[in-house]
Amino acid sequence: MKSFGTLSFGHYGPLGGGHQLSAQDSLLQAIDLAQGLDELGVNGIAFRVHHFARQQASPMPLLAAIAARTSRIEVGTGVIDMRYENPLYLAEEAAAVDLISDGRLALGVSRGSPETVVRGYEAFGYTGSEDPRGADIAREHFSLFLRAIEGEGLAERDPYSPFGGGTGLQRIEPHSPGLRSRIWWGAGNRDSAEWAGTVGVNLMSSTLLTEADGTPFDVLQAQQIDAFRGAWTAAGHPGEPRVSVSRSIFPITTAEEARYFGGGAGDDQIGVIDGIRSTFGKTYAAEPDVLVEQLRQDEALQSADSLMITIPSQLGVAFNLRLMESFATYIAPALGWEPTVATV
Repeated sequence: MKSFGTLSFGHYGPLGGGHQLSAQDSLLQAIDLAQGLDELGVNGIAFRVHHFARQQASPMPLLAAIAARTSRIEVGTGVIDMRYENPLYLAEEAAAVDLISDGRLALGVSRGSPETVVRGYEAFGYTGSEDPRGADIAREHFSLFLRAIEGEGLAERDPYSPFGGGTGLQRIEPHSPGLRSRIWWGAGNRDSAEWAGTVGVNLMSSTLLTEADGTPFDVLQAQQIDAFRGAWTAAGHPGEPRVSVSRSIFPITTAEEARYFGGGAGDDQIGVIDGIRSTFGKTYAAEPDVLVEQLRQDEALQSADSLMITIPSQLGVAFNLRLMESFATYIAPALGWEPTVATV
């Protein structure tokens, strides 16, 4: 494990006991958390993107704000649902954030997960899908998005334009060199991972896999990672791709953490999502020395270079910073991690 960061849904709404977390609270706390993580030397902060829900839905303004307030930490998503995106506008936004951050964008995209509404992407104007889950729209949008960030000319220039004129095809602006190498595809099965390797983008392995044959989740995920790397090599892409996995990990170092998470550890779970029988990874919750041994036995975590830790954002900035400081101090170094700053 070379790097680790956080992954948040950015939930807001009622918290119980008469307390309320507003959308503004959620956004501002995310910026404060990113600054604290940057000071700790944590490598990344990412946000899930869901529409028609009290969660982060429009990540680019938030990522830009974080990029402007930090200096080392990667800013990203896990994942943007490409069914809902105008690929050229997303290319413009992604390039802008990448430039503001000086190349620290780690943009995770995919078909997306189930939403709270039926075919919500059609309400955004993206119709005509022949797939009940809109996967064809997502792949089509992603293909055009990649062409745009690569700098391909996509619109005929107007020779009579008062703003310069000319002939030939014009690329999207702004353009951020190297951005393509910082794009990740979120995959929930082996076929999707192999496709990402063939296309030549990094792999963001999901918190669930649409397989359920009794094989442990981490073993299934390690097999998925192997398939991705094999496809990357077979396609002839240069260099080594990056791979991230997500885990729910709660170091227990205080009585408060024991109250919240002491009974949270468990086994893999089998369930149905999008009508497909799937395997969900387990939660890790224990004292640091126990967690180190458990995580060393996690095959996919050992195979990946990046770990994304899902965090309970509703518990606030101070609580989550304490969790990540415990992980950075007592657990991550034993797994091979080094902070982005000299000391933690």
